[in-house]
Amino acid sequence: MELAAGKPGFLRNVVVRFLLFSLLVVGVRFAYVITIRGESCSFGDDFCFFSSTSPENQNLVTAAGGHLDSSSSVTLNPIAAATPEVHKRVMMFYITVFQDLIVDGFLSTKSKSLCVETPVGEDVYALKEIGVDDSIGIYKKASKPLVINGLGHRHPFKDSTFDFIFSGNGALDRSDKAAEFAAEVGRTLKPEGYAVIHTSSIDTYSFNSFIRLFNCCKFVHSRHMDGFDPDMPHIHEIVMKKIVDIKIREKTDSSLSNRCTVPGYKQDLLKKAEPLIEAEPLKPWITLKRNIENVKYLTSMADINFKQRYVYVDVGARSYGSSIVSWFKKQYPKQNKTFDIYAIEADKHFHDQYQSKKGVKLLPYAAWVKNESLVFEINQTPGDENVEKGRGMGRIQPVKSGGGIVGSVDVIQGFDFANWLKNTVTEKDFVVMKMDVEGTEFDLIPKLIETGAICLIDEVFLECHYNRWQKCCPGVRSPKYQKTYGQCLDLFKSLRQRGVLVHQWW
Repeated sequence: MELAAGKPGFLRNVVVRFLLFSLLVVGVRFAYVITIRGESCSFGDDFCFFSSTSPENQNLVTAAGGHLDSSSSVTLNPIAAATPEVHKRVMMFYITVFQDLIVDGFLSTKSKSLCVETPVGEDVYALKEIGVDDSIGIYKKASKPLVINGLGHRHPFKDSTFDFIFSGNGALDRSDKAAEFAAEVGRTLKPEGYAVIHTSSIDTYSFNSFIRLFNCCKFVHSRHMDGFDPDMPHIHEIVMKKIVDIKIREKTDSSLSNRCTVPGYKQDLLKKAEPLIEAEPLKPWITLKRNIENVKYLTSMADINFKQRYVYVDVGARSYGSSIVSWFKKQYPKQNKTFDIYAIEADKHFHDQYQSKKGVKLLPYAAWVKNESLVFEINQTPGDENVEKGRGMGRIQPVKSGGGIVGSVDVIQGFDFANWLKNTVTEKDFVVMKMDVEGTEFDLIPKLIETGAICLIDEVFLECHYNRWQKCCPGVRSPKYQKTYGQCLDLFKSLRQRGVLVHQWW
């Protein structure tokens, strides 16, 4: 009786265990499909949860007039893909782009191809649809099977892997590591291979910065086209070919001539700049200060995306809150770029302010034409209790000279500013300089021109010191400086003639 009563329970346990085992098999197979096969599968699979025929894959027409095969083994991630309408528009755009590149000889169906910074892999999909089967994309988050994990500035591939590399939808524009991005393209692209970049930048300044950034390659071709994304309505397509002897190219770029060339794009920028004030101001403390409102900043006229680094050099910085905070950080249009800031200030009274400031490197010396000891003049306005505002900015002179100084003095160390600049920045960097050095500009600027270091500076804000009319005493000029306004004007004009975008600072 006990055996008879226990038999149904035994059978029930067997059935339950069988069902649980079946569910386990199904679960394992499901996990395999999702993780290994990229959240989809192709027709012909003996166990498939997702059909490769999805609404967004149906009825896509190629530029050649045929239909995209709805049974293609190429499948976009259904979770990451856009709406069918948007997806179809993007597909058509990339198919047309790649077919044009095939016609022009920059791409072939045999090209081993890489698409960089592609979230879903629509460009990879388009390549495969036109027969470029050996194609893969990279993005920070994988979207298998078309896109694997990788970054624009860190490709998970060996050197000289690809015949063709594509970066679309302004990926390089958005990168905060443009130099590393370009270097990785050069590293993983085969010699004689082609790189095609889509950017939204269309001005000639950014184009020349772009070409200089990709020192692995030579410029081959470019064209403008309408984009598919409302956020990027216009596209500048740039095609480059990797040159074989990259070392020769790097050596050529690194040798800086002492004479700056003035290419057409720099001349165009100078034509757009605010005019220099030709007539000497009767009230310079008002006129020159107001002039800053008329300044045409370089960053308001051109795109500075394609630079290796962004640098601001404040020569004669004084306190941290003087021009670094009150002007550069608050007013200068930086296009959301992070700048390395160098504060050059010889007056030790201000040095402690920089110790706790992040992102600012203090050079506690005087910018000069060579490395030597100098006499630094210190003037304090009588009766001014505010030490910082009342402390006069001093002139510097070599120790042996020392003539003409009327205030108290301090011996400081001067350094070769032109040489320092050439060892600190390159032509691939974007460099802004403000110079307020109490008359020493008539020594420093000629040295920058003579050595070619001036070629490294993109934009200059220069205060020129001359025997200006005094605010306190109408009709009386300052005895502190011997230069005239005319000599200052000549200095500004000489810089602009050499292609330097210089502005009159107050």
